[in-house]
Amino acid sequence: MNLDAREQALISELTRALSSSLDLAEVMTRAQGTLTALLPSDYAALCVSRPDRPGDYEWLGLGAPGVLFTHYPELAAVDFVRESVMKQPNVALRDSDMLSRRELKRSLLYLRCRELGLPLEHVLAVLLDLRLDWHGGFTLYREHAQPFSAREQALLNWLTPYLVNTVRNCRMFASEATRGDLLDALFRHQGAECVVLEPPERERLRTPGATDLLTRWYPEMKTHDAQLPSELREHLRQLRVPGTKRKAGVDTWVRSGQQRDLKVTFVELPEQRGSRPWALVLQECARSIPIPEPWLQKLSKREADVVQGVLSNWANETIAHELKLTLNTVKTHLRNIFPKLGMESRTDLIYHAAWRQKPG
Repeated sequence: MNLDAREQALISELTRALSSSLDLAEVMTRAQGTLTALLPSDYAALCVSRPDRPGDYEWLGLGAPGVLFTHYPELAAVDFVRESVMKQPNVALRDSDMLSRRELKRSLLYLRCRELGLPLEHVLAVLLDLRLDWHGGFTLYREHAQPFSAREQALLNWLTPYLVNTVRNCRMFASEATRGDLLDALFRHQGAECVVLEPPERERLRTPGATDLLTRWYPEMKTHDAQLPSELREHLRQLRVPGTKRKAGVDTWVRSGQQRDLKVTFVELPEQRGSRPWALVLQECARSIPIPEPWLQKLSKREADVVQGVLSNWANETIAHELKLTLNTVKTHLRNIFPKLGMESRTDLIYHAAWRQKPG
């Protein structure tokens, strides 16, 4: 996508705002004006699911009237927007991609919203697949009869990886961010080790177990080696290239072992004392959700490898890298896999695989 000078300036301003804090409400408040300039709408809303209460959402309205959130539990059952975006995670959809205009105006969601004084004529929405225990949704609303354009849809697709990273980072570190110095809080982050750098190389913090963890996974390193492994340094360098379009999932590096994986999440931290540090959050994870046995009977060996990658929460790029396939080949496998298993999306695949693991 070729951006004009105005779009480039607005996106640059917006991406700075999205990484300016680890308080989600604060971040979105800072980003609201720029978002409206880039993607004009009457209001917007961001919702994030609660892992402990499926179907229950935390709402953050960007100019949206409270009545929308108050009545959403009763609207959820007829919400064609949510139903549509769930099938295509991280892909921005216009209402015309979901329903015909005639079907939309006859939909129960449209009619009920008008009864509530919310004449929602057009929407542009995307499901934010955070690849964790929760997901989010971002929706722009227009009350007047001006459809969102294909250009505006493309711009939201451009921004989606940044929105995904912002919501995920805020969710991961929100509690730490409220407990004083973020770097001290990262030092105490449970279940993970952490290295904080001021790029390109100056290290500001390393938790006590980080060196042991790295040398266990990179035995060629010396225990006194203060540098990161070269593949992690290169991954960070690529993430920091100015003007590079982010892709969903590329800020997570996964190194596979026989029984466990090493997951490294790259988090751009808010500016501190004139510099913008990065945190590398290192986590050893048990191997992913196993493939249900009945599925293996329907899949080829290579298709099963791709499914295992999905169940490891790997992005398509990571699957391609690990299996030494092209990205298009991975996408082709997935297009063949979904109908074979009766699934509609990656989210559907993960949900049903996890559900089959439950006892009883």
